[in-house]
Amino acid sequence: MSRSLKKGPYIDEKLLKKIKKLKAGDKTVIKTWSRASTISPEMVGFVLGVHNGKGFVEVSVAEDMVGHKLGEFSPTRKFVKHGGKKQKEAEAAAKAK
Repeated sequence: MSRSLKKGPYIDEKLLKKIKKLKAGDKTVIKTWSRASTISPEMVGFVLGVHNGKGFVEVSVAEDMVGHKLGEFSPTRKFVKHGGKKQKEAEAAAKAK
């Protein structure tokens, strides 16, 4: 469910201060734990380190990401491939090529 239009988007104040200190196009990684923050146009072009519970995932913010949450680009669960006999055979065949 989206946030009320009356309230406006949630953007962490501490994160905005860090972004305003840097110059546009600076590739310094800005670490943040605020996964719930909405990406604003001021963040475009910066690299954010979004915490996923274990480490920081580097997210370079593009123009089409505006309006999304930071947490959408930093998955918290690691996918371990499906196993089984068929999977092993397929991998062996791919390795042989």
